[in-house]
Amino acid sequence: MKKKKNSINVLIVISVIIISLVLLVRHFHIRDFCIIKEDVLYISGQPRGMDYTRLLYNYHIATIVNIRPSTEHFERNWRNEELVWTKNNAVNYIEIPIERKTYFPDEQTQEQFLEIMADKNNLPVLLHGYGDDKRVSMLVAVWLEKSQEYNYDQTCKKIKEIIDDRELTEKEKNFIRLLEKKTAR
Repeated sequence: MKKKKNSINVLIVISVIIISLVLLVRHFHIRDFCIIKEDVLYISGQPRGMDYTRLLYNYHIATIVNIRPSTEHFERNWRNEELVWTKNNAVNYIEIPIERKTYFPDEQTQEQFLEIMADKNNLPVLLHGYGDDKRVSMLVAVWLEKSQEYNYDQTCKKIKEIIDDRELTEKEKNFIRLLEKKTAR
């Protein structure tokens, strides 16, 4: 009887430890975080809570670029949290709203993002949307093609890494091809 009770206690302790470890990893994990170029460009899903502090102290983020329209923030009020945090921590905050359904940045949006990235005072930049966001990956493709001199194959390979190795759609491939043609001129 005593052995059964001891083994049950051991199982409970092990379960508590495992649950604690899972919660700890989730607490220190920034959703969909990826380093595009060290000390220059990072991407992630919507930061929350302590994510902002970790981003500042671990990666010295100087500018946060949010591509989500403010209407996407209503459900959990992340926008206000982000605005307050950036203001209190002297981090630049820039919104470049791209609609989720269309997700390809237009010419004006592309130029605005490239200007942000060209200004050394803005670096490093955190570009974020919500989760595995196609909008973020297409804006990264713009930056890679137009300012980092990536070719089509290099850009596609990097974008596939960002989107967890899912295949690019034909629309995405065509968008990247078009970027390459415009850059080559």
